[in-house]
Amino acid sequence: MSGENRSSFPGVGAILACLAVLALSSCSWHPVNPSRASSPKAESRQRTLLDADWLFHRGDVSFSNEVVTAGYDDGQWRKVRLPHDYVLDGTYDSTNARNHGYLPYPVGWYRKHFIIPESDRGKVLQLDFGGVFRDSEVWLNGHFLGRHPSGYTPFYYDITEAARYGAENVIAVRVDPRQFEGWWYEGGGIYRHVHLTALAPLHVAHWGTYVISTVPDGDQGADAEADLTLQITVRNEAPDPARCEVVSRIVGPGGRLLKTVNAVETVAAGGRHEFIQHAVLEHPRLWSLQTPNLYQLHTAILRDGRPVDSTVTTFGIRTICYDADQGFFLNGHHVEINGTANHQDFAGVGIAVPDSLEFWRVRQLKKMGCNAWRTAHNPPDATVLDACDRLGMMVMDENRHLGDTYLPKTASGTGATNLSDLAVMVQRDRNHPSIIMWSMCNEEKLEGTPDGMAILTAMMKVVHRYDRTRPITSAIVHDWPANRAGDVEDIIGVNYNDNKYNAIHRQHPDKPMFGSEDTNQKTTRGEYVNDRATGMCSGYNLSEKGWLAVVTRPFLCGSFTWTGFDYKGEPNPYGWPDVSNNTGLIDSCGFPKDKYYYFESCWSAQPMVHLMPDSWNWPGKEGQNIRVIAFSNARRVELFLNGRSLGAKDMPHDAYLEWQVPYQPGRLLAKAYTDGRVVATEKLETTGAPARLRLSPGRTRLQAGAEDAVVVPVSILDAHGRVVPFADNRVHFRLTGAGRILGVGNGNPADHDPDKADQRNAFHGHCMAVIEAGSRHGAIHLTATSPGLASARVTLKVR
Repeated sequence: MSGENRSSFPGVGAILACLAVLALSSCSWHPVNPSRASSPKAESRQRTLLDADWLFHRGDVSFSNEVVTAGYDDGQWRKVRLPHDYVLDGTYDSTNARNHGYLPYPVGWYRKHFIIPESDRGKVLQLDFGGVFRDSEVWLNGHFLGRHPSGYTPFYYDITEAARYGAENVIAVRVDPRQFEGWWYEGGGIYRHVHLTALAPLHVAHWGTYVISTVPDGDQGADAEADLTLQITVRNEAPDPARCEVVSRIVGPGGRLLKTVNAVETVAAGGRHEFIQHAVLEHPRLWSLQTPNLYQLHTAILRDGRPVDSTVTTFGIRTICYDADQGFFLNGHHVEINGTANHQDFAGVGIAVPDSLEFWRVRQLKKMGCNAWRTAHNPPDATVLDACDRLGMMVMDENRHLGDTYLPKTASGTGATNLSDLAVMVQRDRNHPSIIMWSMCNEEKLEGTPDGMAILTAMMKVVHRYDRTRPITSAIVHDWPANRAGDVEDIIGVNYNDNKYNAIHRQHPDKPMFGSEDTNQKTTRGEYVNDRATGMCSGYNLSEKGWLAVVTRPFLCGSFTWTGFDYKGEPNPYGWPDVSNNTGLIDSCGFPKDKYYYFESCWSAQPMVHLMPDSWNWPGKEGQNIRVIAFSNARRVELFLNGRSLGAKDMPHDAYLEWQVPYQPGRLLAKAYTDGRVVATEKLETTGAPARLRLSPGRTRLQAGAEDAVVVPVSILDAHGRVVPFADNRVHFRLTGAGRILGVGNGNPADHDPDKADQRNAFHGHCMAVIEAGSRHGAIHLTATSPGLASARVTLKVR
C-alpha cells in the first residue's frame, strides 16, 4: 500500500492514518462479577435505576419555588416511566414549527419520591441523567442542584449534602424544550435513563477509565499481540490522603482471566490521581464487523487491602487506517464505509427509544449490508454505541454545536471557551471500538471562515486532550473545493458536492476523504407518484448517481447516506401535511422502502433481487406500461409476466435494470442468475381484498424488569395470505398481561393520528405497535382486530 500519503498520528494537529484503538462499550458502571474475574468483592458502589414512578405535569407550574419542595401536592400529576418524550403527546397543527414536526413544545415538570437508605450515609451520592431535552433545572428536597442546557449530553450532580438518609427524598426537574438546538424533531422530557450511584469517598472518577491499545503492524493485518495502556483516574473525596492499590484484571471474550496488573499510589485529600498501567495480550481476538469480539476490564480500588470500589468496562481491540489514495482499512483489510445517518427518534416512542429497540434498529440496517452509523447531528444515547459495539457497526460520533452556542447554527463572533459538552461526549464515548471518527459539526456557515477555523482548532484541542486515537472531521457542504476547514481537520467529510470530489482531492491530496452525507432522495413506502397535496413522494425518485460517485473513486473511504430511517420533523420536500421526513431507506416504523433494496444490492453479498414497484395491483391501468425496476447483486436478471419471459438483461454494477411492462393482473416474477444459476427470485401477485391480519414480531421472549421492548409489525392479508398493498384498514390493539403498549405507527409521513394510542390505520398494508415488558414474569397477549377482517393474536413470554 502507498506510504507517502499515509501519515502517522503523533499528537495534536497531525493527520490520522493508521491507529490501533481499544475501546470501552459503555459509560455505565456495573458491580464486578467476582466469579467471572476472580476479583475481590466490593460492596460500596451501588448503581440504582430510577426510571420508575415519576410524576409528570405538562405545562409550566405557578409558584415554582414550592413545586420543588418535598411538601408540594403532586397528587394530580400523571404517573410516567422513563424514558419519556412528552412532546409526542401533543396534537399536530400546521401553525406549529414545521421542522419540529408541527407539534407544540411546552414546558414540562417531573417529580420523583424515593428513599435513600441510612446505609448510604458516609458515601458519595451522584444523580446521573443520561439526557434531558432540554434546558433542565434540577432540585433535590428544595435544594437547587444545577442547570444543564444541552439536550444531548449526559450530566450528573453530587447530592451527598442535599440527601435525606433513611427518609423520603424528592427530585424535581423543570424541562424547557422551546429553544430548539436543531432543525428536526427533538422531542422533550427526561428521555434517557436516570441512575442514583452510591460510592465510597475513594473511587474511580466519573468516566475515569480509558484504555488504549496498539497492535504492532496491525495496519498490515498482524494480530500477534496487543499492547495495552490503562489510564484509571481515582478520586479521593475524603478529608485525609488515601494510599490505595488499583488492581486491573483483563477478561477475554470467552470469560477467561487473561492478565492482572496493579499499582499503588497516594491520592491527596480532595484530589485525584491518574494511574497508568500496561499489559500485553498475545494473539488478541480483534473487533471487526463480522466478529465484534469484546473484552472486559475489571478495576478494583483497595485501601488497606480492602476493596472499596470496583467497576467493569467492556472494550474491543482493533486497528483503523485512513489512506489518502486507497480509502479506509480495518485491521489491515480494506473496508468501504457503507453508512447511513440517523436521527434518534422512532415511531411510537419519539426520542424515548428503549434500549432493546436501539439494537433492533442496528440489526435492521445490518441486514442490508450497512456497516456504519452516523449519529446525526448529536451525541447519541450510549445504548446506540453499545449496540454498534456488540453487533459490529462502525460509528461516526457527532458533536451538536460548533463552539459556545445552543442555537441550531453558529453565528459569526461565537467563541469557543466553554466546550464542556464536547469534552463530555469524548470522555463518555472514547473507548467504544465501534467509533472510527469524531465529527465536530454539520453544515455550518462558518465552515472555513476565520471564525470557523478558530473554533474548529479549539475544539480539536479539546478532543486531543481526551483522545488521540481517532481522526477529527466535520460534515462540510459549503464552498468546496476552496473550503479551508480541510486544511485543519484530520480527514475531510463532504456533504453532497459529489461533482467536486476530484477537485477536493486535488486540493488536499494528502488528506483522506469520505462522503459525510449524500443521496438525499425523498421516497414514500408504497407510493409511485409525487403528490404535493397528500405529501407523498414517488419511489421512482431514487438515483444511483450519488453512490456511484463514491464507489468508483478508490480514494474515497465510503459515505453516509441520508438517512437510514425516516424521522419526525424536517418534512421534506413538501411540509404540511407531512409531519415526518421522506429520506429514509427504511420508514419511521422499520418497514423497508424500495431504495433499501437498491443499497442492499450494492452493499450485501447475500444473493437478492427486488422489484419496484413493490406490488402488482394496478386496477384501471390494464394494457398501460408500468415502469418495472429490478435491483440485484446477481449478474443477470430475467423478468416474467404470467409465465412469459419479458427478456433477460445483464445487471450493471451498483445500478439497476428497467422494463416497460403492459399491465395485466397476475404474477410478475424476477429470476436472478449468477454463472447461469438462479441465485434469487422475487414475485409480485395481484391480490384480492383484505381478509385477515397477521402479527409478526421478530422475537417472542422478553426480559422482565429490563424495559425490554419489541416492534410487532401488522400486515393486512388477502384470503391467500398475500399483503394487500392498498389496504389502509383501522387496526385496534388490545393487550393483557405483563406489559404495555408504548406506541403505534404506520410509516405514513402525513398521518396526524397520535403515536401514543392503541389503534392505527394501516399504510400500504402495514402498521405496527411497540410492546414493552413489565417488571414481572408472565405472558403478554396482544390481539389485533379490524372491522370485517379476521383478527390476529400473539403471545410474548416475559421472563
